[in-house]
Amino acid sequence: MFRLCSLLLAMLAAPVAAQTLAGTVRVIDADTIDIGAPATIRLLGIDAAEADQTCSDGNAVLPCGAMATEAARRLYHGRQASCQVHQTDVYGRALAICSVEGRDINAELVHLGIARVYRDDPRYFEQQKEAVLLSRGLWAYDMVDPAVWRAEGRARNAAKTAPAPHGDCAIKGNISDNGRIYHLPGSRSYDRTRIDEGRGERWFCSETEARAAGWRAARG
Repeated sequence: MFRLCSLLLAMLAAPVAAQTLAGTVRVIDADTIDIGAPATIRLLGIDAAEADQTCSDGNAVLPCGAMATEAARRLYHGRQASCQVHQTDVYGRALAICSVEGRDINAELVHLGIARVYRDDPRYFEQQKEAVLLSRGLWAYDMVDPAVWRAEGRARNAAKTAPAPHGDCAIKGNISDNGRIYHLPGSRSYDRTRIDEGRGERWFCSETEARAAGWRAARG
């Protein structure tokens, strides 16, 4: 019995072998490919500008999402790739490290500044550090981090579905971990702040009214 338990514990502790998939690359965007496998492959450890995300060179607005996708297509579209799948994400995509002719394409995309590390994943930090230092690829432009850009997009969409102000009372009284905060129209967080009257949040007609009810002004 002791031997059986020890064997089971050892099996549970052992890492699961990564699944290997291979096929011809069809680039969906700079961090997502299809190789004819059952699932779309999300390149592990990296993040890329979204399709409609823009950036700036100081003078003009540029389609950086489209630029990143096109750069990835020039590098890998139609080539043979081998992918080590480590897990799947909430969308059912395979999370994998892929290679073309023995080169880690996840690392290469970050090295060239076409993509960047996903959140704080340390896997390709050195490649990104060099790309930033040399202003490679999209690091030559002023661009919001893709994760931040997506979050801001979700906030904008949420704001569109928020209840409309009551008449001229457009000051948003929000309740958060920081307490009861009110946001004036035009302030930094106004558009992405939703009001849920079911949890005690409310609209105010004036700052005097908001302060009298126990709310304080948002910083910035």
